[in-house]
Amino acid sequence: MVETGTNREYRDRLFKFIFGNPQNREWTLSLYNAVNGSHYTDASAIRLNTIENAVYMSMKNDVSFLIDNTMSFYEQQSTFNPNMPMRFLIYAGMIYSKYVEESKHYHRYSSAQQKAPTPKCVCFYNGTADKEDRITLSLSDSFDGESDIEVRVTMININFGHNNALLDACKPLKEYAWFVGKVRSNQQTMETLEEAVDTALEELPDDSLIKPFLLANKAEVKRMCITEYDEARTFAEQREEGREEGRKEGVLATLIGLVKKGILTLAQAAEEAHMTVAEFEAKTGLKA
Repeated sequence: MVETGTNREYRDRLFKFIFGNPQNREWTLSLYNAVNGSHYTDASAIRLNTIENAVYMSMKNDVSFLIDNTMSFYEQQSTFNPNMPMRFLIYAGMIYSKYVEESKHYHRYSSAQQKAPTPKCVCFYNGTADKEDRITLSLSDSFDGESDIEVRVTMININFGHNNALLDACKPLKEYAWFVGKVRSNQQTMETLEEAVDTALEELPDDSLIKPFLLANKAEVKRMCITEYDEARTFAEQREEGREEGRKEGVLATLIGLVKKGILTLAQAAEEAHMTVAEFEAKTGLKA
């Protein structure tokens, strides 16, 4: 069962397990270089600062780190979420608050302009919905009026057939994308998700960089894959339930309007709504 609510125990995603793991800094650096077109070689220069003790919307952030005065925020999503900028805003607020408190160089009460690391927000998308190679999501789209705050998130599609140059530039990312895609395709022909994960692990090429790491943590990898699959399925079911509820509310609104205009009687409207007259009255507030 998928746990919901802000107090549920957080479970790491496979993306974070691979790219936010201190022992895999070389892969994190490779991902950073691929995204930014840079050529850094010293993985020890990466300062991971992923949020570990606070939860927002039942989810901690995936990966965040500082290098070369750039504060990178990386998230992975298997379902398209246009509200990611709000989540990045919350994450960035937490990270920068900690940065200001701990920095010996940032003096928030100084009369001089203080310099801070430049934030870069990236969401790696590998869901099944067809999306463009890159999409810019803007926080200002969430507001009705003109906003004094803006957050822009670059959503990068890492499904195979998209952003090939980026995937070629970061072998661990390409292997991760291949593995996730393989698990998904295996599910179409195999009885269990565990079997789909096991087979995908076996079929990873022997020269794969991430294969030894995944095999060494096989039980954890399988648990994360199952958790992510269950979450994606639950979100899909909740969206469908929301759409169905919306359709019902739309029908009720139409029936209410027809009753008020005298086109339908209350009894006729209740029948159309598959309710008793008493149920219809209780639901709509109309009275005979």
